[in-house]
Amino acid sequence: MPETLIVNEIFHSIQGESTYAGLPCVFVRLTGCRLRCAWCDTAYAFDEGVAMSLDEIIFKVRAHGFPLVEITGGEPLLQPNVLPLLTRLCNLGLTVLLETSGTEDIANVDPRVIKIMDLKSPSSGESAQNRCANLRHLTAKDEIKFVLADRADYDWAKHQLAEHDLGNRCAILFSPVWGKLPLKTLAEWILADHLTVRLQTQRQKHIWGPDTRGV
Repeated sequence: MPETLIVNEIFHSIQGESTYAGLPCVFVRLTGCRLRCAWCDTAYAFDEGVAMSLDEIIFKVRAHGFPLVEITGGEPLLQPNVLPLLTRLCNLGLTVLLETSGTEDIANVDPRVIKIMDLKSPSSGESAQNRCANLRHLTAKDEIKFVLADRADYDWAKHQLAEHDLGNRCAILFSPVWGKLPLKTLAEWILADHLTVRLQTQRQKHIWGPDTRGV
């Protein structure tokens, strides 16, 4: 019986977020998430998807012909077979990104994978689900993302930076919730507080619009 995953979509696009923003990338979006963040923009991945073998997924990824691939969701780590998929993609010499909510255990992820892990802010409604034990499994090549909707989120994120010394652990990304927090406002807060964090926006939404799927 072949190993399978429930896949929402596989497509190539311009990487819109992370320190890899701007690069062509193949995305594998897996189905399923146990969180219901207030500002989630991929709710269609909660349930929609089809079963695919790992061989089928890898064939489709390689057919796109790009060396950068991101496994996203939903929450990819809810499906145990994502772990062998990540390893097989790394074995092909690809640069592999894993975007995860930070609420599932990342300890068994192949160490070659670049983990882009959320810390859920209060406005998401899911900050109580953050798994702080994951922080010890992050290395300098990994990234922590804060999605922020307002000043309260921003102040909370600053506290997390200080409490866990996150700036000395890996890259830190501050991203405004689309349509909620102006990019300029967040930039001004970062500058005023002399934070060494990376301000990011969702480039894919600037290019193709906020409601376009598969980009």
